[in-house]
Amino acid sequence: MQNDASRFAASLKASLSQWARQGKKAVWIKVPKEQAKLVPVAIEVGFGYHHAEPSYVMLVHWIPQTPPTISDNASHQAGVVAFVFNEEGEVLVVQEMCGPYKDFGLWKMPTGRINQGEGIKEGAVREVQEETGINTEFVQVVGFRDGHNTPFGKSDLLFVCMLRSLSSNIVVQDTKISAAKWMAMEEFANVNGQCEGFSGIGTSSNSRKPSAFFCTALNYRHFRTKEQR
Repeated sequence: MQNDASRFAASLKASLSQWARQGKKAVWIKVPKEQAKLVPVAIEVGFGYHHAEPSYVMLVHWIPQTPPTISDNASHQAGVVAFVFNEEGEVLVVQEMCGPYKDFGLWKMPTGRINQGEGIKEGAVREVQEETGINTEFVQVVGFRDGHNTPFGKSDLLFVCMLRSLSSNIVVQDTKISAAKWMAMEEFANVNGQCEGFSGIGTSSNSRKPSAFFCTALNYRHFRTKEQR
């Protein structure tokens, strides 16, 4: 890609004409952030934004005079809720430093976003370790919910994962978590039972707020029964 804007514009226009004669449909341009000054040039000749990452902007142009069939940018973000249990019948819970529930003393299960290129299993284990220092073994996905109108207009998939603790000593991540502890499942149900947006498996919550999965003692016993089969 040429740095000179006028030369780039002339070259791009000529190329578009040639591609149109060849029957090409979609043309993509990946513009590195170091050459971001060329983005307005491409926009001027008909390109539009598709998506952006920290190191580049992706532009696209649909050549034919027909409705475009270009796929949209990624529409969903994915996250995990970690239901971590130990041999004493306790569940791992945390209180967050930020977010809409930070001033309410709410005890919730560890949650977080799955990183790019990371699986659900790996993401759940990592989030627990980062927030609490607890090492875990992934058992299974026990449910999920979907939500919409999350930040940046994306939809949200939240996977509820059961994990078995492999350690017990909690080391709190002091940049995100204000407190963490092991809590009896029955106590957790009683403490959070009246919190708006929390219910059993199959929940959906206000998509404008961070979500956590709430599980009753009955569900917990059901999980333990399944896990021990």
